[in-house]
Amino acid sequence: MTNPQNPEQQYAAPQQGAPYSGAPQYAAPQQYPGDHYGAAPQYGAPIPPVQSPKKKRKWPWVMGGIFMLLIIIAAVSGGGSDDATDDTAAAANATAANAPADVPAAANAAADVPTATAPQNDDDAAAMNSPVRDGKFEFVVTGVERGLESVGSNPYLAQKAQGQFVIVAMTVKNIGDRPQGFSPSNQKLLDSQGRSFESDTSAQIALDSDSTDVAVWDNINPGNAVQVRIVYDMPAGAAPATVELHDSMFSGGEKVSLK
Repeated sequence: MTNPQNPEQQYAAPQQGAPYSGAPQYAAPQQYPGDHYGAAPQYGAPIPPVQSPKKKRKWPWVMGGIFMLLIIIAAVSGGGSDDATDDTAAAANATAANAPADVPAAANAAADVPTATAPQNDDDAAAMNSPVRDGKFEFVVTGVERGLESVGSNPYLAQKAQGQFVIVAMTVKNIGDRPQGFSPSNQKLLDSQGRSFESDTSAQIALDSDSTDVAVWDNINPGNAVQVRIVYDMPAGAAPATVELHDSMFSGGEKVSLK
């Protein structure tokens, strides 16, 4: 029977004179390709942000289209103008060719001279003391005074004429069914040259201040008739020919001869 070995005999004592190595020696770890230990990881440059694609500009196309449209319009307008000019020139040449050669230049010059105002025609005017109607009023012209230098006896209201005062007397009757206002400014006086004159307001006030007649600006009730006198300031040499009587500012009016 074999004796078990003493565990202490498994390890021989070191030989005398041999050096003692101390700590056990280990082999250096084997390095493999691609393995780097102890070195800091290397990083590349930062990746720039992705830019959105640039939008295509449309305004150059829009401006180009507008420019072309203007060119087309100018071309069409220019063409029409040339055609119209040619037609006008042709018409002028044809007129000149057809005109008689023996027409004197004086006749053409006389055509450009403005004609004088025609004298006032009294054929369509009623005679004095004859009733005429316009709108809601019936007028009867009873008299006319010419060549007055001043009107009014009140020294504070009296008026002196620039030329001459002409007073037209008349009866005014309301033939309507409601009151109607009478205004002297609606009544026009015309002289023999066809010039029109309005009543003089200041002279009218002076004339009414010393008169017993109803004021000319009063309303006239239906069926009533009033006596009025209207005063006009005319040039000294002017001759009153007709008076144009109106119911209102926009009425047609009726003429009465003052001759």
